[in-house]
Amino acid sequence: MTITIQHQQTTAATVLRGAIAGDVHEPGDAGYDQHRKPLLPTLDPRPDVVVEARSTADAQAAVRAAREHGLPFSVQATGHGTYVPNNGGLLLKTTAMSSVFVDPIRQVARVRPGTLWGDVLAATRPYGLAPLSGSSPTVGVTGYTLGGGMGWLARKHGFAADSVLSADIVTADGRLLTVSPDRHPDLFWAIRGGGGGFGVVTSLEFRVYPVAQVYGGISWFDVSRAADALRVYRDWAAAAPDEMSSAVVLTKIPDVEAMPAELRGRRALGIKALYTGRADDAERLLRPLRLAAGPALVDGYRSMDYADAAMGGTPARFFDFFPALGDDVVDTVVEAAEAGSAVEIRNYGGATARPGPGAGPVSHRGVPFSVILDTPTPEFVDRLRPHGIGGAFLNFLADTTRTSAAYTPADYARLCSVKAAYDPDGFFAQGHAALGRN
Repeated sequence: MTITIQHQQTTAATVLRGAIAGDVHEPGDAGYDQHRKPLLPTLDPRPDVVVEARSTADAQAAVRAAREHGLPFSVQATGHGTYVPNNGGLLLKTTAMSSVFVDPIRQVARVRPGTLWGDVLAATRPYGLAPLSGSSPTVGVTGYTLGGGMGWLARKHGFAADSVLSADIVTADGRLLTVSPDRHPDLFWAIRGGGGGFGVVTSLEFRVYPVAQVYGGISWFDVSRAADALRVYRDWAAAAPDEMSSAVVLTKIPDVEAMPAELRGRRALGIKALYTGRADDAERLLRPLRLAAGPALVDGYRSMDYADAAMGGTPARFFDFFPALGDDVVDTVVEAAEAGSAVEIRNYGGATARPGPGAGPVSHRGVPFSVILDTPTPEFVDRLRPHGIGGAFLNFLADTTRTSAAYTPADYARLCSVKAAYDPDGFFAQGHAALGRN
């Protein structure tokens, strides 16, 4: 009698299941479809295995399993920054790794990789402190910060990446490193703006700032004054103090009950502002813009807690930095808005243009304006391009073949060098992680 012994094939899922604290999902398992998808609805990834990490040890085990089994590897918390689908690979979910610790004496916060900005805002509010968060409380802290992080306090305190003090990171060989100015300083430099291509960050420590009450919001005006308002805005922004952050929006307001009746279904000019100071000083500063824009349809400026100051943003299907807003730029964005595109012009400058010693490779510091279109009609894009620098901001860049456009040539070359040192065989290769290969 012949006895046949069947050997079960060892897969990454079978290795990890039961060996880690988190759950492991394969196609067909309950939870697989829920956890495999990013925020972008056009992506439909089909990884071989999804790992829900609950600890740093889980993340290390996932890296080692993916390497052992030759699986493409990617990381996802909220999925805001996922632009390339992980098909046939291992997707590490860090969503469950969420916690915030605030040291109000040192004015420092420490978070795990699944933490949202809303969690940090809630934790810092009782101490009158604020993080350098973005426009939405539902965005993940870690991905936002690794990509630079341009928020409403950036002109006063710099990019979110500039506030980072240290990080724990699982490298391509599964090691856990703590990086800081005096521990692996090259890797510490790279992650503060270079994105997630250097490892899995499992803990991030950063400064928070004494900001409680602010003044601002969005006020809406008749769009017919847009060109005049933008011509005033370009000079006004150049003279604005660091305490004032601002943006100008041209968009069509949805015709829904949730919107004020005065705005529903019409195109409007919005002026976003946030001032870290007294309300009367803010209004004095804003007066030239109010005069240029005309009577407000809806006056949204008010005093509020910084934690309540989220103002949303415009999808960046066209993005570039502009050294100036000349008449050609102003006329083009106004015509683009009239043709149906939503437009957002934002003022950078302030502390973002004055990096401290050893600051990370965040985008194109010192260029004062960015222009976003949500509908990149070729006619208007072609007219805008000669006036921009051809740059990008990593957190707004969906085209992963243009990663280098988010950096100066010197910074990009240094990033590629650090990448080669810590990930020589390109284990972290999905999305903007593929430094030096685009």
